[in-house]
Amino acid sequence: MLQHAWVRPYLQQNRRLLWLVSFLGTMAFICASALMFTSGYLISKSATHPENILLVYVPIVLVRTFGIFRPVFNYVEKLYSHSFVLKILSNMRVRLYQKLESQALALTNRFSTGNLLGVLADDLEHLQNLYLKTIFPSIFAAILYMIAVVALGFFSIPFALLMALLLFVLVVLIPLVSLLANRKRLLKMKMIRGKLYASLTDAVMGLNDWKISGKQQEFLKAYEKIEQQQDDQEYEMDTFNRRRNLLFQSIVAVITLMMIAFAGISADHGEFAHIWIAAFVLVVFPLAEAFVPVSDAISHLPNYETSLDRLEKIELSNPPKDASTQASVNMLKKQPITITFDHVYFEYDHTEPSILQQLSLQLHQGEKIAILGKTGSGKSTLAKLILGAIVPTKGTVQLNDINAFLLSDDMAEVVGVLEQKPHLFDSTVMNNIRLGNIHATDEEVMAAAKKVQMHDYIKSLPEGYHTRMQELGERFSGGERQRIALARILLQDTPIVILDEPTVGLDAITEQTLIQTIFEALEGKTIIWITHHLAGMEKMDKIIFIEEGKIHLEGTHQELFLNSARYRNLYTLDHPMLE
Repeated sequence: MLQHAWVRPYLQQNRRLLWLVSFLGTMAFICASALMFTSGYLISKSATHPENILLVYVPIVLVRTFGIFRPVFNYVEKLYSHSFVLKILSNMRVRLYQKLESQALALTNRFSTGNLLGVLADDLEHLQNLYLKTIFPSIFAAILYMIAVVALGFFSIPFALLMALLLFVLVVLIPLVSLLANRKRLLKMKMIRGKLYASLTDAVMGLNDWKISGKQQEFLKAYEKIEQQQDDQEYEMDTFNRRRNLLFQSIVAVITLMMIAFAGISADHGEFAHIWIAAFVLVVFPLAEAFVPVSDAISHLPNYETSLDRLEKIELSNPPKDASTQASVNMLKKQPITITFDHVYFEYDHTEPSILQQLSLQLHQGEKIAILGKTGSGKSTLAKLILGAIVPTKGTVQLNDINAFLLSDDMAEVVGVLEQKPHLFDSTVMNNIRLGNIHATDEEVMAAAKKVQMHDYIKSLPEGYHTRMQELGERFSGGERQRIALARILLQDTPIVILDEPTVGLDAITEQTLIQTIFEALEGKTIIWITHHLAGMEKMDKIIFIEEGKIHLEGTHQELFLNSARYRNLYTLDHPMLE
């Protein structure tokens, strides 16, 4: 892990600060050990009624000195260690934000919003624990381990070797076993949390559907079942950690008893006075305190690996481009475009099933195609592949003979997208529509507004086209916002338009009116409509049902209505809502 591209460079850049933090942290524990050592000696010496106060004066001064220097070293170490971490996190953020800025369009399609927010808000912050709770404590423990073994070697090499073995169990063996035991549990916890997030997101986005279907209790039972799986995993981890800590404390107790026996035997043999016995024994406790965090810290390495992998995926998310196959966007716009899916597989994570499986499909210029399927079936993934925002795991997605991902940022000149919630800004109506083509004249903007039947309404407003839309377009209704976004698409003038659930959340009458406007305004263009409703299906040239990553049904509305009982039932259920 220390060789990872998101770790090693920062350690090398700040190696002096790393050495300083290691020195300060080690000195804090050395002062703690010395404090216990001199305290044990002082207590024992005071109990013997010394003839001269000077015999205990020096230990008293040392106790005060080590008592003062321990928190001082500890405080300074915390200052420099946090400075070290903040400097690294600052550099990481700059590096990540620069990568995000250069790939903004591709990344928002290649990764889920939740995943990106997780990287920005969680992973970078989480990595500070890699240094504060894993790297630094491990360094302190390793240094103190060597110092303790060497110091004991001056008194007895066999006993030093025995202590080296027992301390090795505390510093290396128990953390390693803890890592191996918890790795699978932590990865399983990650998968369970992912299911919880996905389930909750689907429930919120499809709240009306749950109410209409009357299956709220079914959803709650399924959600509670996943939560129970998470609770079971947490219980297993807590049980293991309690047993591990019990074993750790038992070994510390054995070391303490052995230290008592060693000090007592050495004192009897005259190697040192009996007043040194307590001093030797008390040193065990600050050493144990230094070794305690290592086991728990090492066992959480899989969490750090996950964070580092997500950062690396984002950094390496730009696919390599072959200069010999760079697309000519102008040529594409001048000729009919055929979109070809050739045995396409796609998976977001190698641990999860494929979203699309051996999907082959051709979409011809001017066709109106509806892509239907339930949440998670692969509809949106198909759109992202067309946009070139993601690259197939296997197979190819081509516009004519050009791989879609090679078009990169130029894809906006070939494919337009009308989303469920289009991005509208707190600016004028004129400016929001003109985003489709920043060089468009006022007359061209108004012509686009006329095509989507918004011109008269906009002109009726007190400020006309200079009316501010407010944040997210809240000045207008849902149907009006979609029409303004559609006008923007018309100005963009792309041969292909993807409609991603543009009518969700609208009432049936507004939905029907908007559908009619969309098809009239986009006449002659290739329309790819991603939806889970069947409103307007009779206007489509082809309807495709995707289920479990494969094409389950394909045909025209008339063909499917006559030959597929499932389609007929779904259309019948959906159709009354449209009348």
